[in-house]
Amino acid sequence: MTTPNAACSRCGRLRATETDALAALAWACTKDNGTERWLCPECARTHTRDIEGKLPDEYW
Repeated sequence: MTTPNAACSRCGRLRATETDALAALAWACTKDNGTERWLCPECARTHTRDIEGKLPDEYW
């Protein structure tokens, strides 16, 4: 389920302020213990290694 009023968990940027539809689609969502967390495109690019590090070994 998408959350239009989501805020980036790293920098606090609001998804609702995106004026470009493609930029709004570039947001990344993760779930940790049932908690939904969002990352804006810039923070997602910056923290890609952190995101990949959470993937199970079976993924690779």
